[in-house]
Amino acid sequence: MFFGTYTPKLDEKGRLFLPAKFRDELTEGLVVTRGQERCLTVWSMEDFAKLTDRLREAPVTQKNTRDYVRMLFAAASQEVPDKQGRINIPAPLREYASLRKECVVIGSMNRIEIWDPTAWATYSEEQEQKFSELSDEVFPGI
Repeated sequence: MFFGTYTPKLDEKGRLFLPAKFRDELTEGLVVTRGQERCLTVWSMEDFAKLTDRLREAPVTQKNTRDYVRMLFAAASQEVPDKQGRINIPAPLREYASLRKECVVIGSMNRIEIWDPTAWATYSEEQEQKFSELSDEVFPGI
């Protein structure tokens, strides 16, 4: 499980230091791809395989399914962290998420998200009030 907020930097080669707490689960490899709201999503190989299995069950006759699969997989990059815990973030993905040097990395349960700091601050501020309101929808009756 991934949780917490970290602020690593991209180096001049476009590599990102994964937070130390995330590295053990990702030593065998990972997939980094587009996320929603212009962030990047990092999946362990195991969880990306589970996601792929679920998408295989979706009807390819539906345009929304085809569109989603194309966008997700076309941008996906399989990476293996180096000995220092760095992963390469390909240039098209850095551009998609507006990543320069500073980054915000958040744990989001079974995945990691990589954000531009300004985009994350804006998103967080917009979602703060909704967060308390959503608890009734996400956990009805609790």
